[in-house]
Amino acid sequence: MGGAAIGVGNIAGNFLSGALRNPSAAAGQTAMLFIGIAFAEALGIFSFLVALLLMFAV
Repeated sequence: MGGAAIGVGNIAGNFLSGALRNPSAAAGQTAMLFIGIAFAEALGIFSFLVALLLMFAV
């Protein structure tokens, strides 16, 4: 899941760099950017929780 979080973060970062090149097209896509950032953050937190569970519960 940590790798997936890095991948989603990379996609959101590439979207942001593309939006900075064409600001007029990015106005309608800001919700998708926030969703991408939220997915990256959630996957990072979930991978941390799974690591803690594996470390202390097993």
